[in-house]
Amino acid sequence: CTFHLKGWEASNFSLLQEAVVPYVPTLITQLTQKLLLVSKNPSKPHFNHYLFESLCLSVRITCKANPTTVRSFEEALFPVFTEILQNDVQEFLPYVFQVMSLLLEIHTADISPSYMALFPHLLQPLLWERVGNIPPLVRLLQAFLEKGANTIATAAPDKIPGLLGVFQKLIASKANDHQGFYLLNSVIEHMPPEIMHQYKKQIFIVLFQRLQNSKTTKFVKSFLVFVNLYGVKYGAIALQEIFDSIQPKMFGMVLEKIVVPEVQKVSGQIEKKICAVGITKILTECPCMMDTDYTKLWTPLLQALIGLFELPEDDSIPDDEHFIDIEDAPGYQTAFSQLAFAGKREHDPIGASVSNPRVHLAQCLHKLSTACPGRVPSMISTSLNAEALQYLQSYLQAASVQLV
Repeated sequence: CTFHLKGWEASNFSLLQEAVVPYVPTLITQLTQKLLLVSKNPSKPHFNHYLFESLCLSVRITCKANPTTVRSFEEALFPVFTEILQNDVQEFLPYVFQVMSLLLEIHTADISPSYMALFPHLLQPLLWERVGNIPPLVRLLQAFLEKGANTIATAAPDKIPGLLGVFQKLIASKANDHQGFYLLNSVIEHMPPEIMHQYKKQIFIVLFQRLQNSKTTKFVKSFLVFVNLYGVKYGAIALQEIFDSIQPKMFGMVLEKIVVPEVQKVSGQIEKKICAVGITKILTECPCMMDTDYTKLWTPLLQALIGLFELPEDDSIPDDEHFIDIEDAPGYQTAFSQLAFAGKREHDPIGASVSNPRVHLAQCLHKLSTACPGRVPSMISTSLNAEALQYLQSYLQAASVQLV
């Protein structure tokens, strides 16, 4: 029979859920055949969209019941996807990247050779010239890093400069810099530290060049999340050392000019949590914060952290940023069409290791105060404002600890 697909049928499919599972193999065969057919002449955008929605929904329903079936989907879909990629069917590429991300994110085993064979092609500059490809391609590369960072590090280390080249291209764009940070954060979170060692300083230099040349609120917010994620992953001392290796006293400048005055602008629960845990590390695990020129920044940084916890988010944007140029991209552009059923789950890189950042701050301050008795209460009592001090007392009570 011919498979007619409309929006309402995709919706009905969604409502049926588990009842559909026994029929999915048949449906997938038909959907795949239909996909191969329409990829030769993709002239009906709505039909195409719902076709890919149905593929995503089939994957979700079946793999929810049995995650190992992801392999059979890959066997059915990869030949068609390969043909679409080889023939550069531009209208379909953003959809293909989303379905592949969904499949890869479901994987529990090591990344398969069929994915690794595809990896170098995803770094080709031409793919990144089309704005419609950027969000789904970044997500797909994030999935590669989450599931296969060790494989990339051992089997394709020569591709890491290409991966960082993509980051550098995205960071240079005011429209796409946040996507560059998504990619960079995944690199920092998942890549083995010894592999990243040779690239870390250059990454920071690229970010500082962009800060100097065209600082925007959007960029600063993403930069703050990255800096704190780096501190969480590699430690506060490593963060201080990499800043000061670029330029003496730079760590202090970043804290004073960016972290303290701008952290209130960070939005999103996970982003705020990353900043809170990162700043807590700087306050309590970085010796230079206690006995160098940087000590004068300790209380302002603590004050800024308590502000991040308790004050409303600062969503103000300077007047000169309301009209950020979207880069002119010549030629055909597929608008990015987000597939509802390919939706990505939110990811917390810190996870359950810190469930309550306020209590975590109190516990870490207590530990610091036992290591240098008298110092912490003295710094707090002389410089922290009364309201912040009150909040801090409530954190200490909640954690059942006190400062000594």
